[in-house]
Amino acid sequence: MITIMTPSVRFLLIGIFFLLISCKARVIGQGISSNDILQSNAKSISTIANDSVINDTTFVNLKDFSQEFVYDIKYATTDNFLKSQVYDCAQCYLRFKTVKALLLANKKIMRKGYRIKIFDCYRPLDIQKRMWEIVPNPEYVANPSNGSIHNRGGAVDITLVDKDGLELDMGTPFDHFGVESSHDYSNLSDEVIDNRKLLKNLMLKKKFEVFDSEWWHYNLKKGKRDKISNFKWQCD
Repeated sequence: MITIMTPSVRFLLIGIFFLLISCKARVIGQGISSNDILQSNAKSISTIANDSVINDTTFVNLKDFSQEFVYDIKYATTDNFLKSQVYDCAQCYLRFKTVKALLLANKKIMRKGYRIKIFDCYRPLDIQKRMWEIVPNPEYVANPSNGSIHNRGGAVDITLVDKDGLELDMGTPFDHFGVESSHDYSNLSDEVIDNRKLLKNLMLKKKFEVFDSEWWHYNLKKGKRDKISNFKWQCD
């Protein structure tokens, strides 16, 4: 039997082909092959949960998988402890396994009327070295000789916002270097304690771990053994 391809089907297939080519063209890296960095635009949470095509250690852009997060990538601005813009543009790259866990966490918190706000994701090693020069204190900045989980694509700095996009009161700003930022610090209002517990309990249930001195920092448990990276993402 001979199947005749109609013009509409032919154009559709051509369009899909060029879409795939364009996605691959946006992949960049330093010391990382194109197979280790991927951008995709057609993934739903249900598909991601069972995806067997993308390797868990592949770097992906969170925005390509969900539009439900709020972003304020601090190091793409001067509003950070460095007082300098060290990212050329605001992007949130993470290992695919970290993205999957974060999507599930945000989906759960959205049922309660909140959303996750992103301050930082994957961080190139060169930036880690610059941070260490300014704050050489392992309680707040990982020593670049060992690398941070951020450098491995397995950590996020986050908070929660309400339905109006307003941040919940967490007691201190992001990147506040002091005892007040610790999970163990108790001289806080009941509201702040409840807000921190809400975020912490949510992330722990989705296989993340806390960093004791920073209420905003969470590591994926499975991300600790991944290789340190220094690739720089492409800006449009």
